[in-house]
Amino acid sequence: MEEDGAVTVYSGSAITDTKKNTFSIKVGIAQMLRGGAIAEVTTVNQAKIAESAGVCCLVVSEPKGPGISRMPDPSLIKEIKQAVALPVMAKARVGHFVEAQILEAIGVDYIDESEALALADEDHFVNKHNFRAPFVCGCRDLGEALRRVREGAAMVRTQGDLAGTGSIVDTVHNVRKVMGDIRILSNMDDDEVFTFSKKIGAPYDIVAQTKQMGRLPVVHFAAGGIVTPADAAFMMQLGCDGVFIGSDIFNCSDPYKKVRAIVQAVRNYNDPHILAAASSGLEEAMGGLNLNENRVERFVSDETY
Repeated sequence: MEEDGAVTVYSGSAITDTKKNTFSIKVGIAQMLRGGAIAEVTTVNQAKIAESAGVCCLVVSEPKGPGISRMPDPSLIKEIKQAVALPVMAKARVGHFVEAQILEAIGVDYIDESEALALADEDHFVNKHNFRAPFVCGCRDLGEALRRVREGAAMVRTQGDLAGTGSIVDTVHNVRKVMGDIRILSNMDDDEVFTFSKKIGAPYDIVAQTKQMGRLPVVHFAAGGIVTPADAAFMMQLGCDGVFIGSDIFNCSDPYKKVRAIVQAVRNYNDPHILAAASSGLEEAMGGLNLNENRVERFVSDETY
């Protein structure tokens, strides 16, 4: 269970108090993924392609289909773990601690309590302090991120598009919102932090730690609509530690080339020459429509002259 006071330790590449606080160890394990791309895979072949392309971790999920989306088949996870040498992450439904227990029992390296799956519990999240495996959780704003950290999340994933449209607009909005709130918090007087904590609905001690550090106290990735090298570099330049790549990236004639290009973009996100080379020769990233009519109409109606 969590210790009294601030529960997170994030100081560059070092972790402290590993004997006293096991959560520090999980945060340190998650830090190993910084500066990398995590690919979602649904088959062993996709896992091998992603590994050869240089991703830092794999997320195993069930192929998309009608009906309730749940934890992936444990036999699929075992097959992928045997086929690759990368860390393997798997998704569990929000609040479904038994799915998390199963995933930990079969030896996954990370557990993603994913809102992309069907909800199992509308009111409660998994108490992640009860597990040895580090947890990843999604968020849309700073308050949500810090509440997940209090519950034991060792990595936060700012989530955008969940529909697979290829649109990055929601991801950008949410990342900017998280980063903007952190900048506001960093410039506050200490006396103002109490009110800010209440406003965003987050524990004061973790909010104070975030203010002191000037960033989230755990690894921060972005997910949703990241389908080109430019998208990945965009997220990195906004301040994220890495990106998630959806399984739709494999629906093309040369998935290795596309995944490799995104990996290169994450590693060299501040070099426009390398980004230009990585972006060259790729086919259209997504064939679907990026913006629906409602969103386009909203932008037009908001214009003022």
